[in-house]
Amino acid sequence: MQELRFLGAAGTVTGSRFLLSTPGGKVLVDCGMYQGDRELRQRNWAAFPVPSHDIDAVVISHAHLDHCGWLPRLVRRGYSGPVYCSPWTAEVAAIVLRDTARLQEEDAEFAATRGYSRHHPPLPLFDTADAEKAISLFRDLEHGATAWLTDDMSVRAHRAGHILGSSTLEFVVGERTVVFSGDLGRESHPLLNPPDPLPETDYVVIESTYGDEVHGSRHADVIAAPIRQAFGRGGSVLIPAFAVDRTPVLLMTLRELMRTGDIPPVPVYVDSPMALAALEVYREAVREGGRDIRVRVRDLPFDRSTRSTRASCTSCPARRSPSGSTTRTGRASSSRRLGWPPAGGRCTTWPTWHPIRAT
Repeated sequence: MQELRFLGAAGTVTGSRFLLSTPGGKVLVDCGMYQGDRELRQRNWAAFPVPSHDIDAVVISHAHLDHCGWLPRLVRRGYSGPVYCSPWTAEVAAIVLRDTARLQEEDAEFAATRGYSRHHPPLPLFDTADAEKAISLFRDLEHGATAWLTDDMSVRAHRAGHILGSSTLEFVVGERTVVFSGDLGRESHPLLNPPDPLPETDYVVIESTYGDEVHGSRHADVIAAPIRQAFGRGGSVLIPAFAVDRTPVLLMTLRELMRTGDIPPVPVYVDSPMALAALEVYREAVREGGRDIRVRVRDLPFDRSTRSTRASCTSCPARRSPSGSTTRTGRASSSRRLGWPPAGGRCTTWPTWHPIRAT
């Protein structure tokens, strides 16, 4: 009997987990962490409906937390089989999982200090050791390559164009095929090639986060005008940006705006160790000129006119001249993690707060 079970991303767009079962075994497609409000985050602690040792393989579509972030928890619960993903996904996911484990540990420590947890002592969802065990299970699945997962199930990866290494996954299950789209990129991504056409298939499980929206064209002048306005009054600009993919794209945009003279050439600080680590993986991909990268991206598009430094809110030099900074998350709600406001009143790094929506 062949069966597809939705174990996550049902009724919400986060926590992607799908289980394919055949007489030959069980394969988990994505192993995402729930993100969002408290009710969703609590689902990460729920019992998994399938014993971990019953799963023969895990296949990951891409390195965002809502698709790979629960892997260390699965490993903590006893999973020790292979985790298939593209080589670039393995590189980025390792960064993401290590950073998330550290934040989990910090949150548990913070809860213990403040005494607000119902658990004594507060425990992380998973720790650094769990993350390292999960990372050690990664197995390369190149785009265009096929891997046999059980005696009666194989998977073939196709480029999804969402972030570096992202994949659409084509499973052959007996005599039928089912495709999991993963998160799909746009044709207009300035750095990554667009998704490969979906192969012919019997069934498609497709992401629908933006299923009822029409994305407009990207226009750099949308962010150029407020940046000029902030600099014109002697301020600086703080832009919350997701660490993986959004930060490289934003840096590309800022570099181009400086090249064309639409904004002045000012220092740009990236305030996120994870974003800087992911940025180095993107640099490596550009240098290699892999299939994910557009042919026209010949040089290192993040560095020529901008500066990325390992800076933080409390260690950036105090500035009264214009400067820009991107923060470690795509939202500014985690002010404690951001270290904002800075201790000691050193707020002159950004004397003007000017939030910008980067599209």
